[in-house]
Amino acid sequence: MKQKRFILQENELPTAWYNIQADMPTKPMPPIHPATRQPLGVDDLAHIFPRECCVQELDTEHDFIPIPEEVLDKYRFYRSTPLVRAYSLEEALQTPAHIYFKNESVNPLGSHKINSALAQCYYAKQEGTTNVTTETGAGQWGAALAYAARVFDLEAAVYQVKISMQQKPYRSSIMRTFGAAVTGSPSMSTRAGKDIITRDPHHPGSLGTAISEAVELATTTPNCKYTLGSVLNHVGLHQTIIGLEAEKQMAMAGEYPDVVIACFGGGSNFGGIAFPFMRHNLKDGKHTEFIAAEPESCPKLTRGEFRYDFGDEAGYTPLLPMFTLGHTFKPANIHAGGLRYHGAGMIISQLLKDGLMRGVDISQLESFDAGMLFARTEGIIPAPESSHAIAAAIREAEKCKQTGEEKVILFNLSGHGLIDMSAYDQYLNGDLMNYKISDDDIARTLQGVPDS
Repeated sequence: MKQKRFILQENELPTAWYNIQADMPTKPMPPIHPATRQPLGVDDLAHIFPRECCVQELDTEHDFIPIPEEVLDKYRFYRSTPLVRAYSLEEALQTPAHIYFKNESVNPLGSHKINSALAQCYYAKQEGTTNVTTETGAGQWGAALAYAARVFDLEAAVYQVKISMQQKPYRSSIMRTFGAAVTGSPSMSTRAGKDIITRDPHHPGSLGTAISEAVELATTTPNCKYTLGSVLNHVGLHQTIIGLEAEKQMAMAGEYPDVVIACFGGGSNFGGIAFPFMRHNLKDGKHTEFIAAEPESCPKLTRGEFRYDFGDEAGYTPLLPMFTLGHTFKPANIHAGGLRYHGAGMIISQLLKDGLMRGVDISQLESFDAGMLFARTEGIIPAPESSHAIAAAIREAEKCKQTGEEKVILFNLSGHGLIDMSAYDQYLNGDLMNYKISDDDIARTLQGVPDS
């Protein structure tokens, strides 16, 4: 009998996260202060983030960082997540490729985001913080942060991108169920939000606007720290639990991936699945290909420029070295709200610059075509974000069909789409649109990026 699912026992779970910065041939450029243009240290960042997260952010020496036992205890509630052979999808595609997916949708919050939320809230609690705040797009990160804050007895405030809040109201309900205060962004509750609304009263919101509001709240509220669901190095570090498990599970399956794929917003789930395998390219001479699948309407990897830019719209964050569309870029109202971010994380940007991975852009309709095929073959309705990874995996499987190669393709199913059914309704009714961004629009928003 063919084995479909591969699951680790609790005593087989990884006990340390993998820090790819230690093995990168070219280290990421440092975040810098926008006024002095000097690199920022732990003390500079620790007034916004939990201190231990700042230490991890800048650590370029230690390849493995122990997972605190308290965090491991919470991981055991839902880990390991299954590695699954997609036999039915392979059959539908008539491809010789072997397709596997890491199913991060099965945890109680429905996405990979909880892996870092638990760690960040633990570190915040350890240093005596009482309040945490964050931004969220589609709501997966906000839901995860709200739950993790409740686990560690913290008060949480979440700024959710306004258009996503309208598209996915039940995600806000999940956050409130766990006790978080949720505000649509841009809002009139912060100076940054008021300024954005003054400039554009109909602004639909973006992750950049929501970050500005959350950072402002963190820096003006006593005993409050800001937490982030993607982009920064320490977030990707916590997510490597995904790839470290997948390594062991692929060995159980007797295979090793030729291609590793994940959807791409800021880089957390891509880094989570890719970095542990990438270390074997860097250290052991493996030749796995790494593909980040981003929306055609928010193409920072494929059409952005590498430069220092703010991580938020108002310019409250440090300047980060990234492939960017410009921090004032206003993304289209696609349903993959978690991918509507203007820039790529620092590590990912350096890896892309060094040719160690590549990006592909996927239209909204292609992603939903892929999500529908996956649902009808594998029985899981994927999140619109994850459908971008599925679409990229299908592209690779189709290539194998043409060449006859039996490549092993691994992708990360970062979350389920059970709270995204209004988007599927639009698709089924023929009302879903593709959105493209012009070169002129990209050039316009890049003009506002500081000269670095």
